[in-house]
Formats: sequence, C-alpha cells, structure tokens
Amino acid sequence: MSPGGTATCKGAEVAEYGPVVDNATEGRFELTVDGATAFVLYRLLKRSIIFVHTESPPELQGRGVGSALVRGSLDIARERGLEVVPMCPFFAGYIRRHPEYHDLLSQENLQRLLAS
Repeated sequence: MSPGGTATCKGAEVAEYGPVVDNATEGRFELTVDGATAFVLYRLLKRSIIFVHTESPPELQGRGVGSALVRGSLDIARERGLEVVPMCPFFAGYIRRHPEYHDLLSQENLQRLLAS
C-alpha cells in the first residue's frame, strides 16, 4: 500500500481502462477513465467484503466502466481470499450474470442472489 492509502493488486488490471485501485482510506475501489472516477464502496468484516454502493459519473455511464470496475473489484477480492457479499444491486446483477464469480459467495448468499 502506498503512503496515500491506495493500492493496486495483481489481477486488478482492467484491459480496456487500466487498474482498479483500492483506496482503503475511503473504503472504496476506484477506476479512473478520462479524468473521471467511478467507484464502489465496500466494508470489510473479518474475511468478507461487503460491496455497498457503486457510482459512475454521467460521462462514464453506458461505456462499460461500471462493469469493468466490478470485475476488477471481484478479482481483487478473489486475490485476497475474501468472501463477497453483494449488497449493491448493480454489483449483484453483475455477479448473477457472470457465473465465474459465483464461487466468491457463500452458498447461502449465492442461493439468495440467484433466487432474486
């Protein structure tokens, strides 16, 4: 982690946009594109990461930046061995559509996600 409280992780590179950065000081993962920053707020609880809210500036919407941010955030969670709890509807929808990330959820949370 850098002195400013941010870190990038191996596997967090999103090819089309660059690295997803962990701004631990703010409790969020960030992806900056064309000078604008999309982010996902998270909370750590023991060995789990709870994704609370995803936000993308209007100028980045509709370009796949939010999906790239979620993908990079999930890759970081996997690298760190964290169980994912998707409270954010955008985040949950992404995981629902991408079974390659289903293993990051507990069986209970996965069943709840797939049933919704």
